[in-house]
Amino acid sequence: MYDGIKGFRDFYPGEMAARRATIDTIEDTARRYGFREIGTPALERAEMWTDKSGDEIVEELYAFEDQGGRHVTLTPELTPTVARMVVAKQQELSKPIKWFSTRPFWRYEQVQQGRQREFYQTNVDIFGSSEPEADAEILAWAADALTDLGLTGDHFEFRISHRDILGGVLESYETDVDTTEAIRAVDKSGKIPTAEYHDLLAEAGLTYDQAAEFDDLIAGGDLEAVESFADTERVTAAVENLQHVLGAAEDFGAREYCTISLETARGLDYYTGVVFECFDSTGEVSRSIFGGGRYDDLIESFGGQPTPAVGVAPGHATLSLLCQRAGVWPEEEVTTDYYVLRVGDTRAEAARITRELRERGHVVETDVAGRSFGAQLDYADSINAETVVIVGEQDLANDEVTVKDMETGDQLQTAVEEFPGDLERPTYEDFA
Repeated sequence: MYDGIKGFRDFYPGEMAARRATIDTIEDTARRYGFREIGTPALERAEMWTDKSGDEIVEELYAFEDQGGRHVTLTPELTPTVARMVVAKQQELSKPIKWFSTRPFWRYEQVQQGRQREFYQTNVDIFGSSEPEADAEILAWAADALTDLGLTGDHFEFRISHRDILGGVLESYETDVDTTEAIRAVDKSGKIPTAEYHDLLAEAGLTYDQAAEFDDLIAGGDLEAVESFADTERVTAAVENLQHVLGAAEDFGAREYCTISLETARGLDYYTGVVFECFDSTGEVSRSIFGGGRYDDLIESFGGQPTPAVGVAPGHATLSLLCQRAGVWPEEEVTTDYYVLRVGDTRAEAARITRELRERGHVVETDVAGRSFGAQLDYADSINAETVVIVGEQDLANDEVTVKDMETGDQLQTAVEEFPGDLERPTYEDFA
């Protein structure tokens, strides 16, 4: 026996069926919004991350040297990859560019609730619009995706902020503040004790009195108070932009899910404007379900023309925790429309019925293991077959087949030429 690798999961058919149903729902919502699916590679040049974050980030990656001597890594996130793709064909692509994809990513980090070393996300991005409507459309898509899964506003909330509000307030202090480190501290504030949070703010350049003042100010979430305190063009513009995004979200049907939360910072350095995170309203799922925001400088930093961008990336591990908590996670079981059961030398007729049912788009299984009648019936029950069609030598001698409803156990005979006949989805009830 070989053990699986820590942080990498197996998904057996029942759980995979639930995951597939969830992914299909999310992707169908994206398609309704006009997002187009893309495919991206599992392997990228490690420099796409080390150039931006330093060589120390390699410790968090599955990075190695390939046989061609290239320093490569399994991709830990999608945003740099799509930035590279946009730059490669920037002149050919119609704006706005609206893309989505669902795929795995890899990070070498501590395994914890809702986070494995191999994890799956659906990324949804808009490139080429700086308008508040683009941010609002991302929020609206995220809200619709969750409600299409059966969730309601009682189950989740979007905590929304603006990076320039935080940056502008920090810059208003006369001390020399490292705003990047201070924002990272804000991003951690909900996960660590207050004293430790203030220590991080102090390390970033605030005095302890200023750290306490800053903490109280942003915890209040009062935009007028923040704007009055900072009194800078940067903060005023950010507050106005956030209000415009929320106004557009109102028209797009997503405002009811949004709560202003200036403590929402998002830890990644490339965010430039509105940021948001989705949380379980009850707090039972302790970590953020997913997050997103605006990153207007990233395409240019990859060598492209200045291109505003905004996106979101629901992670499927945390999303499944939310759906399970809310009672809307799909049943983890396989389903089958028909099982065509063979008794004796009836393969040709059983195969004909199987083909015709499959041609109508149904999930159909038949015996491929030479099993007995009882074993086949047990198997049909194990795969949750709705209808069993029994093709036996004795029935065929009378030009009949037996149709059995597996839920009730009722069965009857019908003419073989009438099954499936002209019916799109024949069941026991059609012949009773």
